[in-house]
Amino acid sequence: MCIAEISNLLYYAYLPTIFLGMFFGVFIYLSNKKEPVNKILVLISIVFSFYATVDFMSWFNSPFSVYEFFSKLLIIIIILLPLLLYFAYYLLKISISPIKHFFIWIPFVPLFLLNFSKYSYLLFSIKKVGDNCIVHEEVLYPYFYVLGLAYFSWFILILFKKYKNSANDLMIKNRIKIVMLAVSVLVVWFILLIQLQNYFGDNTLLFIPFGMVMFIGILAYAIVKYSLFHVKLIATQALVFALVVLIGSQLFFANSVTNQILILITLMISLGFGYMLVKSVKQEVERKEELQLMADKLATANDQLRKLDNAKTEFISIASHQLRTPVTAIKGFASLLLEGSYGEINDGARGALEKMYSSSERLVNLIEDLLNVSRIESGRMQFAFEKASVEKLIKELNDNFILIAKAKKFYLDLKLPEVPLPEIVMDYTKIRELTSNFIDNALKYTEKGGVTVKAELKDDGVVIDENGFVIEGKKSEFGKMIRITVSDTGIGIPREEIPYLFKKFSRGKDVSRLHVGGTGLGLYVGKAIAEAHHGQVWVESDGAGLGSRFIIEIPVEHVE
Repeated sequence: MCIAEISNLLYYAYLPTIFLGMFFGVFIYLSNKKEPVNKILVLISIVFSFYATVDFMSWFNSPFSVYEFFSKLLIIIIILLPLLLYFAYYLLKISISPIKHFFIWIPFVPLFLLNFSKYSYLLFSIKKVGDNCIVHEEVLYPYFYVLGLAYFSWFILILFKKYKNSANDLMIKNRIKIVMLAVSVLVVWFILLIQLQNYFGDNTLLFIPFGMVMFIGILAYAIVKYSLFHVKLIATQALVFALVVLIGSQLFFANSVTNQILILITLMISLGFGYMLVKSVKQEVERKEELQLMADKLATANDQLRKLDNAKTEFISIASHQLRTPVTAIKGFASLLLEGSYGEINDGARGALEKMYSSSERLVNLIEDLLNVSRIESGRMQFAFEKASVEKLIKELNDNFILIAKAKKFYLDLKLPEVPLPEIVMDYTKIRELTSNFIDNALKYTEKGGVTVKAELKDDGVVIDENGFVIEGKKSEFGKMIRITVSDTGIGIPREEIPYLFKKFSRGKDVSRLHVGGTGLGLYVGKAIAEAHHGQVWVESDGAGLGSRFIIEIPVEHVE
């Protein structure tokens, strides 16, 4: 007979642990029976619970043969090592080849064969010392530690590699951290108590099951915080299970047939409603998974589109650079021929050259717009900020466009304030390009009347919403602004078209009737130029056929 002193701690340590282990495993499995990682967790829970049960029973006074049998069964704990490997592989969606299955399990075959044979003393032996039964480690017992170290290292390596390769997936990294913490706590706790047994006796081993409680607690935290499993479904199943057990247990305490019938009816109703509740929660979880899957696919598609857009921008930049040189040369030589630098030319050739010059000029402008777009999107747009006069800029543009306006029999009025406008820090060339584009468009899309260019100083700038409309009552944070307004009496712009005007390749519905050569890039580039100055551009119109006003605002005080 093996006699041991039984502490009350034995019951508090083992019985709740056994229950928690099975409870955790069953409900994780029921949350998704097809998920391999859930199946592995069930096996881990079963192994834990079986080990705890056998160890619990071995503490009671029993014959030597019974104690020896229980001690041999405790070897099942080593199965946790391959199960943890499978847990890591399935959790991280890593496939396992047949040869890998073989190498995972083959080291354990000799242990189990020897453990239940006449050679079991190679692992450990049990000797009676008085009324106590003592387990002695034998020659192959260190093999346990070697396997434990090897498999735990293997497990950590898998998680570490996945962690390193998931730099942009914060959810995966957080899951790996929690799992590594749970397993590390379990292993360290188990090894620590085994070592402390040599100093404090066998009662130290009573604390081993608490390692399992900590393991379960940490994984439960992972479930709640990082949705490692379906916590809502598990909680619902646990609630229904507890309710059914509680109601069912009352059958054993009912003192009459009537009470038993009432309790039985209540139990049936609870089972029915519980089943419907679990089913509805499961459907909700499945719908959530489908939405998450769609969201993940959409995110992947967006990444691919972003890469394609970047590639497109880079292609446009390279192609535009390659095209600009020959087109500029064609325009230059056409200009020289028209000027007579290579001798007199007849009227027929002059007409052809003028068409060549005009077409090449449009192509140069298109290439420059494409280059500007690629610079904006890649963040390579460069600005040369310096103090300059807006009045001087507008006067230059007026001189440039006055002949074009007269040729079309339009007026081109210039309105400047009586008090000179202050000089501001700006990229003179780019603001000139922006204003020139507005004046050019105003002349192109006007059939009669003319264009007015006005510059003024405003004490407060306006704020534009995402659709391109002024937000009433809201003032710009940049204080005083210089406002340039280009007004025309042209075809006007319907209100519903305004939100699209400053987007790439966007043009109004009626513009092709008057001018077919536009690309829809000038306004997009102009908006980016204004925003680089911490300014803004917008358009106002009273409707189709009632003209339009294109407006630029630039802060007087330069903002870095």
